[in-house]
Amino acid sequence: MGYPFDYAADRPDHIDQILNGLDRYNPETTAVFQDYVMQQCENQTYDCYANLALLKLYQFNPHLTRDETITNILVKSLTVFPQPDFSLCLSLLPPHTLLPLNTATSTPAAGDAPLSEAVQKLSILNSLLGGADYTSFWATLDSDDLYADLIADVAGFEELMRVRIAVTVSQAVREVDRTILESWINLQGAEFEHFVGSVCGWEIDGRKIRVPLNKENEAKGTVVRENVKFDQFSRLIKRAYEQPA
Repeated sequence: MGYPFDYAADRPDHIDQILNGLDRYNPETTAVFQDYVMQQCENQTYDCYANLALLKLYQFNPHLTRDETITNILVKSLTVFPQPDFSLCLSLLPPHTLLPLNTATSTPAAGDAPLSEAVQKLSILNSLLGGADYTSFWATLDSDDLYADLIADVAGFEELMRVRIAVTVSQAVREVDRTILESWINLQGAEFEHFVGSVCGWEIDGRKIRVPLNKENEAKGTVVRENVKFDQFSRLIKRAYEQPA
């Protein structure tokens, strides 16, 4: 059973009250939302609806914007791919942050350039995840020290990403080569075997990893029936032979 878009199982009562009242548009609640983002980072919880509400407050009150909080929101949104949360967050950011730094038409204010760079870096990761290029995702994450800084506040980021990648893999395949899966989740040896066997509950069969059957990866034949009556054919054939008036 799916949940409404604005649902979050771990949302505190005081956040729920703000989101369902006029205070969600009150600039004074910005600090409350910012603290809540940090709680999500520390406790490995996630509340997209509240995070979007904070980004909307930033739109109305640019002077209250905190780049670090925006970065944390974007990083958290990556942990729930392939849901479109990252793109939803981007849609609420200032336009100049979405442009590559070398194409900016004006000189950004102090502090803008780092946020723009962070957005570009995280957008690359999002694109790789969207294209299921998980090997390149890990290689890119390890290619620049800035990535380590960007994900530093999000506890368990790499483990969360492995779980999400495993979920998407389980929805697509029944069997995968061990070497390929090792590159997809960026683990080898005993750590790989623990993750695959204990965390995912998959079977390791030599060089093959077998994924249990589920409603997403089950191959189902589809029978298409055309219910066309004979008189429909007869009318079609008759028209084909009729002479134009």
